[in-house]
Amino acid sequence: MIKRPDHFTIVTDQLEATRAFYVDLLGMREGPRPPFPVPGLWLYAGNQPILHVVAVDRMPMPRRGALDHMAYWAEGLQETAAALRSHNVGLRLIRAPGSVRTWQLFFSDPNGVEVELDFAETETPPQDWKTFSSSPR
Repeated sequence: MIKRPDHFTIVTDQLEATRAFYVDLLGMREGPRPPFPVPGLWLYAGNQPILHVVAVDRMPMPRRGALDHMAYWAEGLQETAAALRSHNVGLRLIRAPGSVRTWQLFFSDPNGVEVELDFAETETPPQDWKTFSSSPR
């Protein structure tokens, strides 16, 4: 019955930092959002709203859900890694095992959500990719 992923939702008490991270740093764009009674954003890749952001004054306790991470297909591995590093985002870059050797770049967003960006195996990694810090943001 399931055809494809539709979107992820992040709850945040840091709306502007979250917007800046995904829009200014990772290249998503803000787009139309229904008039929900709570503040938030819908962030788009192309014409698809793939990340919904819900703003709260205080994070719910206990935190909800058990999402391990969210992954996106991306382009521009070297440029993306450089942009993230320039904002002191801790990175971990690995090469997927097996015959399809995609690059997988892992880091945390301002809310502590782990993000994975997958890049084509033909992309060139930064020269120092093996020394990236795996420390959290």
